[in-house]
Amino acid sequence: MTTWIPETLQRIADADELHIAPRRADGTLRTPTTIWVVRDGDDLYVRSWRGAAGTWWNTARASRTGHISAGGVEADVTFIPVGDPAVNDRVDGAYRAKYGRYSGYVEPMVAEPARATTLRLSPQP
Repeated sequence: MTTWIPETLQRIADADELHIAPRRADGTLRTPTTIWVVRDGDDLYVRSWRGAAGTWWNTARASRTGHISAGGVEADVTFIPVGDPAVNDRVDGAYRAKYGRYSGYVEPMVAEPARATTLRLSPQP
């Protein structure tokens, strides 16, 4: 498993927004979508605010690869689905801590439809 370089991890985690472009079946990148990103330990996580209806998420789930940019970092990534309730609980806490000032948006991000779309971002070598 590839891990993030500490400085890169911190720069992405500190960014308010992340641009995510999953790969389509033909290998091309989708137009980037702006989303939130949170950190738990040495890992980065994203969710679809629209739950499973999120177009970017469906492409990411199907292809498992894409490209992100945040905090001045550009990286190719692998998307790893998260089903562990304990990880999702920590990710909920990270969303509340980082984005709590946006209460109208945070609550949907920690509700079950969004929790079910949690993806861990793993850097590609």
